[in-house]
Amino acid sequence: MKKILILANLFISIVAFAQTDCEYSSNVKDSLGSYKSTINYVMHEKVFGNSQSSIFFSLINADGLPSLNMQIIQKSSEFIPAKCLDKSSKIYVQLQNGKIISLIGLDQETCGNFVRNNGENCRILSAYFLFLKDTMEELKKSPIAIFRIKYAGETVDYIAKETLVSEVDKKTYHPDHFFMDYLKCIE
Repeated sequence: MKKILILANLFISIVAFAQTDCEYSSNVKDSLGSYKSTINYVMHEKVFGNSQSSIFFSLINADGLPSLNMQIIQKSSEFIPAKCLDKSSKIYVQLQNGKIISLIGLDQETCGNFVRNNGENCRILSAYFLFLKDTMEELKKSPIAIFRIKYAGETVDYIAKETLVSEVDKKTYHPDHFFMDYLKCIE
């Protein structure tokens, strides 16, 4: 009986600490340079009535420059107010160990794109954020507790869940471990 318990604990430990595989939406290396981008990962999702809002992160390495791509997709039969980003926009990540990491937005002003599809309003906002020196190492050490997005005119906090089962694609995500699991993919 002891041997079975030891084997069961060993199996659970292996599964719990298994390395996450890297999945890329792009991975190109040619005479012009290199570009790697991980697939979009659901960091936050809110589905309420006829409205849906999702925040996706993906990691990019373009010719040795690592960055974070954030994409917000909102859908509703009602009007969707715009969230805009400007040159002062940032993402702040508070880790569970208490440290706060800042990601700086590229000097871009955008309110995203508005699309009407089959009677449904859709708003898509995409932006790129750069890592500050030595912050990637800190992001690899501790799970995320909260991430804060500083939009033009407002700041919104999002709790990074340990487990998020998407109502949209029915997949399971672990937003709190995003950087710990995927930063290795763009090194």
